[in-house]
Amino acid sequence: MTAGSRLPTSPRPVTRRYANYVLALLSLVYVFSFIDRQILAMLIEPIKQEFGVSDTEMGFLTGIAFVLFYTLAGIPIARWADRASRKFIIAASLTIWSAMTAASGLARSFAELAITRVMVGIGEAGCNPSAHSLISDYFPPQKRATALSVYACGVYLGSALAFLAGGWLVTRYDWRTAFYLVGLPGVALAAIVALTVRELPRGASEQRTVEEAAHVPLREVLRFLLRQRAFVLIAAGSSIQSLSGYGVITWGPTFLVRVHDLSLTEIGMSMGWIVGVAGCGGALTGGWLADRMGRRDVRWYMRLPALQSVIAIPFLVGFALLSQPAASLVCFIPFYALGAMYVGPMFSMVQGLVELRMRATAAAILMFLVNMIGLGLGPLLVGFLNDHVFGPLHGSGAIRYSMLVVGVLGGFASVLFWLASLRLGNELTDGPASLLPAGTAVPDDHCNEPREVRGTLH
Repeated sequence: MTAGSRLPTSPRPVTRRYANYVLALLSLVYVFSFIDRQILAMLIEPIKQEFGVSDTEMGFLTGIAFVLFYTLAGIPIARWADRASRKFIIAASLTIWSAMTAASGLARSFAELAITRVMVGIGEAGCNPSAHSLISDYFPPQKRATALSVYACGVYLGSALAFLAGGWLVTRYDWRTAFYLVGLPGVALAAIVALTVRELPRGASEQRTVEEAAHVPLREVLRFLLRQRAFVLIAAGSSIQSLSGYGVITWGPTFLVRVHDLSLTEIGMSMGWIVGVAGCGGALTGGWLADRMGRRDVRWYMRLPALQSVIAIPFLVGFALLSQPAASLVCFIPFYALGAMYVGPMFSMVQGLVELRMRATAAAILMFLVNMIGLGLGPLLVGFLNDHVFGPLHGSGAIRYSMLVVGVLGGFASVLFWLASLRLGNELTDGPASLLPAGTAVPDDHCNEPREVRGTLH
């Protein structure tokens, strides 16, 4: 069967153990994705010194240079994934971005390094939409936020390993060796994905038919998504939330060097375990709470992210402004954990709001918006504020205020998430792709009080 052919219904049932294996393997792929993506944050200072570039240019390299092509390539690849073998796309994408990460170590100029990072972005574009769609076929709606939260832990484990490995490698070797050693293992992992993951028919977890997953024109997908007010609000809130997160985490190591005079090894050891433990803890807690509270009232899937966006702000202020590095890092722990809680509910609701035949495309459109605004503008905005706004006034301490301004913007996501929660009841239960578990409470159209779903909705 070719990669572009229509997939038949799988004759074999999926066991819980195998579903968990696939989830773990795809999560490991996502770990590799973020190691290759985030290690650049640990290498900003040595790359900047070798090529003689500014903070704004490094913000461009860590942000727009990667994300522009990552997001633009994501939509056509996702369109392919909605009608082709998703495991094939994931394996091929992993091979490309791993090879290009290793090739980044060969760059002899800033322009060459930017080109390799563009290619890393194009390679990684095939991972998330395909994985979200495939996981949604392995796990039913009532378990999906938890499953997607487990997958999202790849962000935090990958970032943690990037900090740990990056700090150790750049201290003992150089930034080029760091790229070689983190890039090449991904090629072997791609072979494991291709050989051991089973492709499932669309709608397998909801026991729906393959015919429902026929190809849909992109224009129709866009019209459908724009009519879903909840999707629009979730996408807007997630974009603002990620602007804060990417801005802080990308420049966090540089902040600790310039303000607190920590070595890269110290930063790797401290931020590495914080990002890994606090990030995974926040993501898993957010998904578990959303699935648990969402059974009583579906609005909690977005109420929880709304609350965490506001609660995180005081901890960001402490991280940026406290004078002692230990106290600063202690504040970073709850800030990062709270900032991770929205990921599982966000991805789960987007998968539930759309047709089966639109899932990969919807995920790609969401990631286009989230990454263009968050990953594209967050690091660039911090670099710009360093060079042109706070730098003339505060020198090396400017990064405190640049990160604080960008980080506080994330608090505005709270309003958008809360408004999205008010739309979830109607759009999940009335939508053509909706499948809520029996017993789920949704708001009544007229009195806005929760009512119970007594059967599976189609």
